[in-house]
Amino acid sequence: MSIKVFLEIFPLKNIIIYFLIINLIGFLTMYIDKQKAKKGKWRISENSLFILTLLGGWIGTIAGMYTFRHKTKKLKFTVGFPVIAITEVALVIYWATR
Repeated sequence: MSIKVFLEIFPLKNIIIYFLIINLIGFLTMYIDKQKAKKGKWRISENSLFILTLLGGWIGTIAGMYTFRHKTKKLKFTVGFPVIAITEVALVIYWATR
């Protein structure tokens, strides 16, 4: 599928709205999980945090991780989230320029 066909199906405005929403959700999820951790309550699963990141919410989850100092001692997150981000950006660049 070419970029032109993709943008006909998914207008740029809708793509931008999606990324704003998914990143806000990622940021708020990191905040909520941090608050639950402080109170010793049931937590959001690590898999859910990675799924949000994979769905394009990596800006929000990474910003939330460092803003709230949440999961910053876990290599799985400090390496995993950026690797997902770099991979997704590289794939989009590759796909858009081929």
